[in-house]
Amino acid sequence: MPPEYVHLPQDEIPSAWYNVLADLPEPLPPPLHPGTGKPLTPDDLAPIFPRALIEQEMSGDRWVAIPSEVRELYKIWRPTPLVRAVRLEKALKTNCRIYFKNESLSPSGSHKLNTSLAQVYYNKKEGVARLATETGAGQWGSSLAFACKVFGLQCTVYMVKSSYHQKPYRRSLMHIWGGEVFPSPSDRTQSGRAILAEHPDTPGSLGIAISEAVEDAAMHADTKYTLGSVLNHVLLHQTVIGLETKRQLQLAGETADVLIGCVGGGSNFGGLCLPFIPDKLKRPELEIIAVEPSACPSLTKGVYAYDFGDTAKLTPLVKMYTLGHSFVPPGIHAGGLRYHGTAPIIAHLTKLGLIRAEAYPQNSVFEAALQFASTEGFVPAPETSHAIRSAIDRAKRNDGKCIVMCYSGHGHFDMSAYDAYLSGKLEDYEHPDAAIDEALRHLPVVR
Repeated sequence: MPPEYVHLPQDEIPSAWYNVLADLPEPLPPPLHPGTGKPLTPDDLAPIFPRALIEQEMSGDRWVAIPSEVRELYKIWRPTPLVRAVRLEKALKTNCRIYFKNESLSPSGSHKLNTSLAQVYYNKKEGVARLATETGAGQWGSSLAFACKVFGLQCTVYMVKSSYHQKPYRRSLMHIWGGEVFPSPSDRTQSGRAILAEHPDTPGSLGIAISEAVEDAAMHADTKYTLGSVLNHVLLHQTVIGLETKRQLQLAGETADVLIGCVGGGSNFGGLCLPFIPDKLKRPELEIIAVEPSACPSLTKGVYAYDFGDTAKLTPLVKMYTLGHSFVPPGIHAGGLRYHGTAPIIAHLTKLGLIRAEAYPQNSVFEAALQFASTEGFVPAPETSHAIRSAIDRAKRNDGKCIVMCYSGHGHFDMSAYDAYLSGKLEDYEHPDAAIDEALRHLPVVR
């Protein structure tokens, strides 16, 4: 019988990140300059990103070496265990094997620290004094605050307003590590003030918060912008998850048949699944499942088109599955999945048929979270619980498959969401098609 826990020694922390762009069967559509409509150049990105990250964003190299300083910091919590969910399997009476890669063990409680340490390291090397960013549920914001504290940078976080009020202890974590946090939209930026003037009661969105952070960075010479998901270099840094998982499966004598992760922008999902894309190309029966909320169904109901990554149209145009940059989803508790678009890499692989997408309402997701917590003991974040819901449903087929999911973060700061579910007050949202159609009417015209 395969072991219940598969650990790796620290000397097996990956020494390089894996870049899936080197192995794509069709090239990724390039990001476009919003003014000219032409492919972006490195100089176009220089005002908001350090040169090293721009190079990684555009690199076609299969492997990118992890700096020794970053790899040393990874040792705080990496390698993370691959755990077989034997008690969950027993409760489900399934003959499938279910494994979860436990990324909740980082200081910030999620996978986000894999890229925040790398991004802050490169910014520090180029003399940046402050970083501005957005955050949904607060997992990214707290991870960036920690990384900035480690490297001695200032950190400004624009936190989606609904999550700012739902998850106060994520804010506390950012404050502990020296970050400043503002509910978005805020009155600190022109884009925030414009949204508040038109929609004073808006719950906010990741698209709005991105606009504020980009504007902040563009207006201050000592500041750069940093993003916790979506971009190529972010997914690159997250591949430590999948690279470790591949080695752990090898040690367990297992071969993954199904890979599952939740998707907002796509970072934890990409981190687990991208290193397996070469396997998928050789073994088409390998299932790779992206799971999103039905309240923000970018992959399942969006269109594959060029769109802005933010609401105020300050970012480049990227080709992705999108609900439209003006789309504002309801204030569901999975705040990290409330993004109108998707990572271009994830969207491209979905378009090619290498990834399949599913969507669930939040009551079904919390039902799965409680079943997982009742059997395995770990209380998952609402975002992570989408992957758990899918894994449980997949295991019920009883086809003897090996299912591997990314346990992207814990739910210790999400107790208000669990209280709402347990008291029957959690509402399911399925965004009306008419509202999605209206948002899609405002997509930019790309010739």
